[in-house]
Amino acid sequence: MSALTCFKAYDIRGRLGVDLDEEIAYRIGRAFARALGAKRIVLGRDVRASSESLATQVAQALVAEGCDVLDLGLSGTEEMYFATTHFAADAGICVTASHNPMDYNGMKMVRAGSAPLDAASGLTSIKALAEENAFGGTADGGTVRDVAAEARAAYVERVISFVDISALRPLKILVNAGHGAAGPTFDAIAAKLRALRSPLAFERLYHAPDGSFPQGIPNPLLPENQPATAEAVRACNADFGVAWDGDFDRCFFFDHEGRFIDGEYVVGLLAEAFLTKDPGARIIHDPRIIWNTQDLVTKAGGTAIQARTGHAFIKQALRDHDAVYGGEMSAHHYFRDFCSCDSGMIPWLLIAELVSRSGPLAELVADRQAAFPSSGEINFKLSDPPAAIERVRARFEPDARSIDETDGLGIDLGTWRFNLRSSNTEPIVRLNVEAREDAALVDKGVVEIRQLLEID
Repeated sequence: MSALTCFKAYDIRGRLGVDLDEEIAYRIGRAFARALGAKRIVLGRDVRASSESLATQVAQALVAEGCDVLDLGLSGTEEMYFATTHFAADAGICVTASHNPMDYNGMKMVRAGSAPLDAASGLTSIKALAEENAFGGTADGGTVRDVAAEARAAYVERVISFVDISALRPLKILVNAGHGAAGPTFDAIAAKLRALRSPLAFERLYHAPDGSFPQGIPNPLLPENQPATAEAVRACNADFGVAWDGDFDRCFFFDHEGRFIDGEYVVGLLAEAFLTKDPGARIIHDPRIIWNTQDLVTKAGGTAIQARTGHAFIKQALRDHDAVYGGEMSAHHYFRDFCSCDSGMIPWLLIAELVSRSGPLAELVADRQAAFPSSGEINFKLSDPPAAIERVRARFEPDARSIDETDGLGIDLGTWRFNLRSSNTEPIVRLNVEAREDAALVDKGVVEIRQLLEID
């Protein structure tokens, strides 16, 4: 029995021909259906050159297990999430490597109700069955049905339901699909908005899906990928810009001057937008940068609830607390009324409505950045992360007002705080620092912590 290295904490991903190939995809498909006892499964795929053949193998495997496959074709991960609930399917799979390098692919999976999978809820069993590879003959009755048009139409209706069309004013929005899967789905949303007489206008950049990714892998979080969107926003005098990653479950924002908006401030804006519509609602946030979101939620009469970083934890917290919205600074945004899942299309519509009601994005963010400056996430590649984190703890723990170990090490020092997390998969430590109305404290904190981390 050969060990499969493509199984990660919450999904599947790996290098093609090394960790993942068509034969492994077939085994995973059969194991997925068998472990979950699923008979009706949604299947989608992103635009990568390898995704179609891998999805074909998964479909054949599911049919061999006697499953009915509801095929979305080229689609975003969030369309799979939505379709799994919409069609009352037993499970869903999207073949995607999102923003990973060209030679990678993978799968994101959910259970019935679009609930996330983790080791406890199925991944361990799926891995064991796939490694054993003792499936025997094929079952009767499995089919593949193309539901792409029906699924997308229903998905578009749900996405648009999050905004008040009558509140929108004429705005020009630059959208950058990065040649990923976002283009066709965005066009379907734009067409529906046009039919509803929305005044929004759009400029498209790198819009056509292209698995060769001529502009590089779409990952707008990387600083080197941001200038193209920023320049396009300025060139067309857009009110703001939006860029997506490869499977568009994350979206990133640029103001009218092309400045990139850090994700923690977008979380705060969306929290405030939901509380305007649903006073007293609960909002979930991750533990890295927290003060801006907590302040906005408290002032708006809501309840801010902290959960561990990671989609499985945020989604579970959303369900446990019946929270209307959850956000991570990494640009994942989760919505109770979207199967308690993340979406990269709903946020830009909400921001368009917010800008329509309240003024330019740059102004909305500027006050928050001044009130709660932050460092953004800084990564350190270290030989011994636990020892480095312990040095930082020893230095700051005596002065701490509070220590939070929800996810990594969070230390509140009154006028500033930081969160330090070790990667689960790499010898990397991730640092986030924030302060109250004093950007110099952020810079000072980063310098001091950097010195402690980088001691040989």
